[in-house]
Amino acid sequence: MIDYSIRELECFVAVAEELSFTRAARRLHLSQPPLSRHIQSLEARLGIKLFTRSPRSVALTPAGRALLTDTKGALVQLQRAGDRARRASRGETARLDLGFVSAVLNPDLISIFQRYRTSHPAVDLTLHDCPPAEQLRAIAEGRLDGGFVGASPATLTSGLVFIPWSKEPLMVFLPRGHRLQDTAKVRMADLAAESFVMVAAESAPCFSQQIHELCLEAGFRPKVVQEASRGQAVAVMVAAGTGIAILPASMSRIAGESSLAIPITTKGATVTYVFAHRRGEQEPPLRNFVAGLEG
Repeated sequence: MIDYSIRELECFVAVAEELSFTRAARRLHLSQPPLSRHIQSLEARLGIKLFTRSPRSVALTPAGRALLTDTKGALVQLQRAGDRARRASRGETARLDLGFVSAVLNPDLISIFQRYRTSHPAVDLTLHDCPPAEQLRAIAEGRLDGGFVGASPATLTSGLVFIPWSKEPLMVFLPRGHRLQDTAKVRMADLAAESFVMVAAESAPCFSQQIHELCLEAGFRPKVVQEASRGQAVAVMVAAGTGIAILPASMSRIAGESSLAIPITTKGATVTYVFAHRRGEQEPPLRNFVAGLEG
């Protein structure tokens, strides 16, 4: 492992961006000799040349260009970490990591995030877009504080709490030109002979189970010809003519005019969305978030 100081990296970025030792030294409020020593020290540690120098110009070597890309990002992260630490020392900040499924990122969910940011500006709210199964693992392992995991599970997971926050109807998504496109409403039994595209059970086990149960209650097992990890991809597959799908009504915005979404007459053809978090004592940021969600 190579050890180098933050100051060396700051000097490197300044010279790389200014392409001038004089301007870089002025930017860092240094004289040129210590700036040059920092660059030479960094090059010695890495065992590579970062710049080509001439009396009138400075240019990055290929190795220098590669280092610059990663170093700028690392310095930004370090600065943010320092800012968070300083705010925390003054009691001004806390962190809340939440997951969500982009397929259900509707106006209601956006409003929930906006209200929390407005009422708790000192909390560093970080959102992670990931499939339900991945969210549930991350919540159980403590890598996420909570998450909007999509459909409510039929069987509750030990150690987790599920809070319903929204509900919407399920609809049959058909490609243009399908035999049922002029039907006002569709019975599940009408779909027995169809080819289905579905969200994979590995990504969204609760939602996948619900769709299979709707089909079984109608007297058939769905013929699944293709699966995808996200609902958006399934909607696109329908538009492309791969098959039909049963998806939340809000997904109609994904495929646009290339497919049709038709209501289902079957009772219970709705999906309830839940927010999940670990059972037990909560830190204030999560406790406040849950209170707002339940209120």
